[in-house]
Amino acid sequence: MAVTPLICPSILASDFARLGEEVRALEAAGADWIHVDVMDGHFVPNITLGPDIVKAIRPHTTLPFDVHLMVAPVDPWLEAFREAGADVLTVHPESGPHLHRALGRIRQLGAKAGVVFNPATPLSILEEVVDLVDLVLIMSVNPGFGGQKFIDSSLKKIAGARAILDRAGSSAHLQVDGGVTSANAGACVAAGADALVAGSFVFKGDYATNIAALKAAPAAPSLS
Repeated sequence: MAVTPLICPSILASDFARLGEEVRALEAAGADWIHVDVMDGHFVPNITLGPDIVKAIRPHTTLPFDVHLMVAPVDPWLEAFREAGADVLTVHPESGPHLHRALGRIRQLGAKAGVVFNPATPLSILEEVVDLVDLVLIMSVNPGFGGQKFIDSSLKKIAGARAILDRAGSSAHLQVDGGVTSANAGACVAAGADALVAGSFVFKGDYATNIAALKAAPAAPSLS
């Protein structure tokens, strides 16, 4: 049975001068979630936005806010981003000393908990926390900047994560972020992903057309 993936446009690629308008436009164009990339200039070599901006754009859409925290240490920021309106909080194993505790705290705050795997982060970590996650995010680029090229070997990692989730009987979403376009989205879905983050691809051109192209990805499950 074909899977229609959730499309989670990353506002990292949007016009920051009109974020509220951009978020409304994404909802109208058929986006499923809004992906918010939070970078601190320390854990990754870029600085983006903080909880006050998340709070400011929260009234502009009813879509879930999927907040990817690329900050270290991450634990002191969980409550602030949840209070700002995050529905999903996703953290890296490397961003704090106690991943198990961080994921548990996210759930205590009433948000969905996610864990992120960079290209060199081993999937064996997922085995240890699979019962605590609602989302697994596979980075198909090294995090820090938008517009990077998809790393093809990420497809094997997506498949590996899907196998771990299936063995555990987990209903967690499996998301992919980094260089996702209509040319490789089908391969990501075929490997086991059910949620796709896309920034540059969505924001270059008509949002609705580009989101529809990503949703149709299962019809073309191979890299071109």
